[in-house]
Amino acid sequence: MLQLVNYIRSAYIVIPPVKRIIVSILSCYHTIKKNVFSAAIAMFLAIINFSADAADQSIAIDYLHGEGDLSGIRLAYRHYHGQITQIQWLGEFDLYWELSVNFWEFGADNQHDTNYALALSPVMSKQFATIADKYPLKWEFGIGVSLINDTIFAGKDIGSHYQFEDRLGRVLEFDDNLKQSVAIRYMHYSNGGLNDKNPGMDFLNLSYAMHF
Repeated sequence: MLQLVNYIRSAYIVIPPVKRIIVSILSCYHTIKKNVFSAAIAMFLAIINFSADAADQSIAIDYLHGEGDLSGIRLAYRHYHGQITQIQWLGEFDLYWELSVNFWEFGADNQHDTNYALALSPVMSKQFATIADKYPLKWEFGIGVSLINDTIFAGKDIGSHYQFEDRLGRVLEFDDNLKQSVAIRYMHYSNGGLNDKNPGMDFLNLSYAMHF
């Protein structure tokens, strides 16, 4: 496990796009806190623009369904780091970095509350089966960080703007060149007990992604 943590930590240093993402997030903190929506959209477009030379990348759009009347949309950009083979007990797995903008709504139509979040997460995926002898079926796991605009939302006080973003899901790649994928994920947000108030939020995530 220590080897895995050290590898992810080193990846933050060696991947230029991710370095720029982290610097952008830190430098834009005050702007994001005041207006997450406009800052997140600007950053999302900037990331895609300066990552145009990346070897492997994709964009994704997700539908989110949470507890009760909680739902949302998620837009994501992913930079693929490639296949990792150095951790023997895990075998071969793929690693990508995801920057996402999340738009959440809670309540009835025309009377709903809205919230916004910006998240960055390293995500590991590992193939465990093949469909029709061609299409990879993978497990996916990730633990990232997020910045949420409103801490009072969906009838909860989540305690802090900073939340961990955890995910576990299955991904199916398809298309002749495996350039498209669909996924179903469970996603959980919590501050990890760093605040006395930590009810957490849970989502079921249906996703479509396209590589380019």
